Amino acid sequence: MAVKMGTKVTLKAKKGQKKITFKAGGLHKSTGTPAGQKIPAAKRAKALAGGYGPKAAAQARFAKNVLVGRGK
Repeated sequence: MAVKMGTKVTLKAKKGQKKITFKAGGLHKSTGTPAGQKIPAAKRAKALAGGYGPKAAAQARFAKNVLVGRGK
């Protein structure tokens, strides 16, 4: 997904699902990774474990479970 950081993004919903709206680039900002670069696996794992704070942990769970699950 090539979207400018901070841009509001809405994912299409399949039948029986709700639309999801979020700001792009939140996990990049929380982990200190420059926009346009892939977040390293070590930083993703640290974010999931809460090493960057509770907000980053929630963003990492969202990226892992929702974005990947919807065919991102």
